Amino acid sequence: MRDTIIIGAGPAGISASLYAKRAGLDVLVLYKDDGTLEKVHKIDNYYAVPGVSGDELAKIGRKQAEDLGIDIKKEEVVEIEYDYENNFFTVKADKRYQAKSIILATGTSRNTLRIQGLKELEGKGISYCAVCDAFFYRNKDVAIIGSGKYAINEINHLKNVVKSVVLLTEGGTPPETRGDVEVITKKVAKFEGKEKVEDIVFEDNSKRKVDGVFIALGTAGANDFGKKLGLNIKNNNIIINENMQTSMKGIFACGDCTGGLLQISKAVYEGAKARIICN
Repeated sequence: MRDTIIIGAGPAGISASLYAKRAGLDVLVLYKDDGTLEKVHKIDNYYAVPGVSGDELAKIGRKQAEDLGIDIKKEEVVEIEYDYENNFFTVKADKRYQAKSIILATGTSRNTLRIQGLKELEGKGISYCAVCDAFFYRNKDVAIIGSGKYAINEINHLKNVVKSVVLLTEGGTPPETRGDVEVITKKVAKFEGKEKVEDIVFEDNSKRKVDGVFIALGTAGANDFGKKLGLNIKNNNIIINENMQTSMKGIFACGDCTGGLLQISKAVYEGAKARIICN
């Protein structure tokens, strides 16, 4: 049982881990990649490291944490569960980990799925949470869009509830699935339906009739975890109070996932504050 698990190893997550470790807490950092920093060629507006690349800054931060003895694991987190009876969290990655508190520091996705009809049919058959909405598709035909571990995790939540599930990889490499999951690699052109989603139209003009669509692209982020846990979210940002506390006791958020100024300096500050408050 860890004192806290930090999801994300960017400026916010590493900052939180440094303060947590120095305060004597048993902390674990889980991350898949460097997120937005990987795409930043040159940083000139961050104190004391002019001209550093995002990739270099991320490596420096992780090494600083590792040199302090912080446990950092490169594992993709696909789910967070809360045990209401015993008041602890279970984080599912390559293995399962438990902690008294969680700090979400996953950054924010700046890429969106641009498919005609998506926005119009959100909440009308298009969902982002299998755990939340599987019940509404009992014995129905659904599709999941994604090609990674997160998509497979969502499929596992649906398979025992729905009639059938098809995985749409949007041209991505199909992940390993059991033989009972159909995989289509063609790209989706649009979603059609009046009161609810009815058809998926592919770029080759072929169609697939469905009762529901679940979006599970890439890696699960703060919003994905937040929706499953029932956190307050507005404009795709996790809502926090002045102490980095989300609407759920024991879960804190910091960095880009909370909105506002999307800068390294803000992420570092919020990471430090999240650790100090969460103890």
